[in-house]
Amino acid sequence: MGKNLKIPLPERSFQLIVVLIEPEIQGNVGAVARAMLNFGFDDLRIISENGFMFEDEAYARSKHAKKVLLNSEIFTDWESCMSDISLVIGTSGKREYGEKISFRHFVLPEELGVRLLDVEGKVALVFGREGVGLLTNELHICDILATIPTWEGYPILNLSHAVSLMLYEMHKQLCHSEMGNQEGLPRTIQTNRLLDPELRRMINQVSDELAEIVNVQEHKRQGIAETLKRVIMRGLPLDDEAHRILGVLKQSRDALIEKSNQEND
Repeated sequence: MGKNLKIPLPERSFQLIVVLIEPEIQGNVGAVARAMLNFGFDDLRIISENGFMFEDEAYARSKHAKKVLLNSEIFTDWESCMSDISLVIGTSGKREYGEKISFRHFVLPEELGVRLLDVEGKVALVFGREGVGLLTNELHICDILATIPTWEGYPILNLSHAVSLMLYEMHKQLCHSEMGNQEGLPRTIQTNRLLDPELRRMINQVSDELAEIVNVQEHKRQGIAETLKRVIMRGLPLDDEAHRILGVLKQSRDALIEKSNQEND
């Protein structure tokens, strides 16, 4: 009763990696591992500047998902953790509203689950510290932001609860009962979509460069760069689409530089 069956994990086109930033409570980490295996995920990474050691409480709370902890990877910084990641999804309960929001353009978990059916590559789903969540600078370097539509009177979830709800939506998209699949087992998705980590890096870099050149007030530059990155990455472009977008961005950047040089001569 309650033990995991010896069956393979669901097959997905993408590899989802849960990333915890500086977790503080051992029991929460163990509960995250359990939630991950509940929904068929087993890739866990932890970013902790001073390293991280699992204690008895973490193993106890993980129940029959101890292997998630044992096989996890520990990193001391963001860059090394994300070096092989194609898409970084940050999660937060700190939402912004209104037509003129400049930063936190969120998608909901159900929408995210649908979008990821069409991608290949490694996808990082990032959760912040129990006390403060992801910091503003960390949210800025995520490609997509997701939020769980909790009641505004008390919006911040426990870490393991947030992981459970997000992964439930990911798993749900693979569990449709269809004709010929009477058992409703997770279906295997075959796609041609691939997000290259290097293309992602280049999109971020050129967006920053373009925002530095456009003729706007200085305080608006960061918002322009963030909007460019988010709009492009929300579309989850194919490699060839990303190359075309990059070509347009680079031509725009170079044309603005040339115009600026001519005006200064």
